[in-house]
Amino acid sequence: MNGTEIHVEVAPELHLFVPSARRAGATPLGTDGVSTLGHVIESLGVPLTEVGALVVDGREVPVSHVPRAGESVRVRAVTRPQRVPGAPLRFLLDVHLGTLARRLRLLGVDTAYESTDIGDPALATRSAAEKRVMLSRDRGLLRRRELWAGAYVYSTRPEEQLQDVLGRFAPDLRPWTRCTACNGLLRGATKEEVADQLKGGTQRSYDVFAQCTTCGRAYWKGAHHDQLEAFVERALSMGTQGSTQGG
Repeated sequence: MNGTEIHVEVAPELHLFVPSARRAGATPLGTDGVSTLGHVIESLGVPLTEVGALVVDGREVPVSHVPRAGESVRVRAVTRPQRVPGAPLRFLLDVHLGTLARRLRLLGVDTAYESTDIGDPALATRSAAEKRVMLSRDRGLLRRRELWAGAYVYSTRPEEQLQDVLGRFAPDLRPWTRCTACNGLLRGATKEEVADQLKGGTQRSYDVFAQCTTCGRAYWKGAHHDQLEAFVERALSMGTQGSTQGG
């Protein structure tokens, strides 16, 4: 098998995926002469969900391009805000991102979440079936071909995770419209309708309620509402900043 040497330069935003030796500009890379550029990039450790334009000798090429000897390849990061065509923007999160899922739901973002580990094949299948963007820190999961769309979650800290997702996708935010437990939509409810979920103090102190149309869970402005309100205001500010920077 004849080898083919190309030169690859990976965008700084993607350096965490590649060995340190490949973070200093264009570096030589041997290929087998038949693999696509997409396969070559993945072999370096970069999920294609994180790749924007692939530029070969100054011209943009698809991931199906088969590199030829001597070509110079620039791997760019996804442009932000990233537009996901073909369906309303909605997400699917794996078992490790429960806090992020609840925060997105609090902001009114359609967010499915698996609280148990159902396995990569099942997650990828659900992503495709429901046309949801798969959010995960599992690079292997993001490489599965059956995914409808996906994105790597770069941080382990929920606050930074949320900022990253809002900045990358700029979803429409509709706070207080979704159930943080199941993602169902909320509707206004009377005290009588949710009375079986209220303790004595709550029943005496509150008169305005909402209820999930899917699981029936009741919501009201309890003791922690001010903290949640402050979180929502910060998140709305993040979303505005992300849209401005992207534009």
